Amino acid sequence: MKILIKNALIITCDGRIIKNGYIVITEDIITEVSDGEPPKDVPYDRIMDAGRMMVMPGLVNSHTHTSMTLFRNYGGGLGLEDWLHKKIFPAEKKLRDMDIYHGTMLAAVEMIKSGTTAFADMYLDADQMATAVIDSGLRANICQLPIDPLGTGSSPVRGFYAKWGGGRYPRIKPYVLVHSAYLYGEDQLMLSAETAKELGIGIHTHLLETRSEYLEGIKKYGIDNAMEMEKCGIFDVPVIAAHCVHVTDEDISILKRNNVNVAHNPTSNLKLGSGVAPVHQMMEAGINVCLGTDGTASNNTLDMFEEIKLAAMLQKGINRDARLMTSEQVLQMATLNGAKALGFDYDLGAIRKGAKADIIMIDIDKPHFTPLNDPMEALVYCAHGSDVDTVIADGKILMEKRQLLSLDEEKILQEIDSIAKRVIS
Repeated sequence: MKILIKNALIITCDGRIIKNGYIVITEDIITEVSDGEPPKDVPYDRIMDAGRMMVMPGLVNSHTHTSMTLFRNYGGGLGLEDWLHKKIFPAEKKLRDMDIYHGTMLAAVEMIKSGTTAFADMYLDADQMATAVIDSGLRANICQLPIDPLGTGSSPVRGFYAKWGGGRYPRIKPYVLVHSAYLYGEDQLMLSAETAKELGIGIHTHLLETRSEYLEGIKKYGIDNAMEMEKCGIFDVPVIAAHCVHVTDEDISILKRNNVNVAHNPTSNLKLGSGVAPVHQMMEAGINVCLGTDGTASNNTLDMFEEIKLAAMLQKGINRDARLMTSEQVLQMATLNGAKALGFDYDLGAIRKGAKADIIMIDIDKPHFTPLNDPMEALVYCAHGSDVDTVIADGKILMEKRQLLSLDEEKILQEIDSIAKRVIS
């Protein structure tokens, strides 16, 4: 399959803007990116005219819980601890295996329609999530438990890696699930680190999301949770650390020293009253900071364009400095930085020759984009997920002119309504 995208305003997200260019996709790879007229007399299978479109890499959601689409608009008005223990954990006990698959498929519909082509997921049944990823056409970093919670002594992540890892499914990147230092004991943290090292994979975790988590870590370990994770070897492998709202200056040094990737979740942190992460300080320290939505139970959408705008404005506001968080920086958080965090850094996150063909086309022929004085500013402050017109992932067209080509949206919505009536009661 050879696809030509022509007449494109291309935001490459690696420092270039091509005002009138073209992109050639051969199978799943970007084989040409340039300005001017494309080569003639080439037998393309599809020619897509991107006039009045902005073309950019697919967005990367670096921390979410896709199946929590089942709990959207449920349990609002509570802080994290009450929200989890009084609402979410009791509802999760009613879930069945296939519910996880259907919840992930609903998330896939929403992500495709708002421009996300890759995500990092942490939830209950990793096999069901991975199956949904394959069926949807997206790609994902999916983590699995190192220890069977039923006490059988088995290691679920080993079985998950044997099935999905090792290049068997290139769109799946297996990781070890470490929910947090407050739910894991020291022995579990060390075993998780040892398992990840042995398999040659990374870890996805929550870290210092709330002030109470910080204080409880001091009480439990005598040091805060970032220090405890470093002590237990968690940071000896690639890590996606979600939230990092209540990190100290010493914690920031630890994260930088260990090349930890931080997934910033501004909407969720605000909605749950957790606070605002010191993103500017972490970026100044040289930490790779990316963006995530968290789950829809605490957001309540998977629209990464909302996170892009909020992330840009929050740091300006709390630091009282409008010069912080340039549009280019924030767009890279949602693309290049996220690709690096997920372990796809050489393949995703930029429109460049040799990269995987994960591309979105945004309809800018709208009042809220007019006049288009600065394309990057427009993407950060004007764009909505609903402006995404076309989505290509791994060289396959998943949506064109707002029409899903890979998924039966109506059937998925009906399935979710049925599950929600059973689970939320």
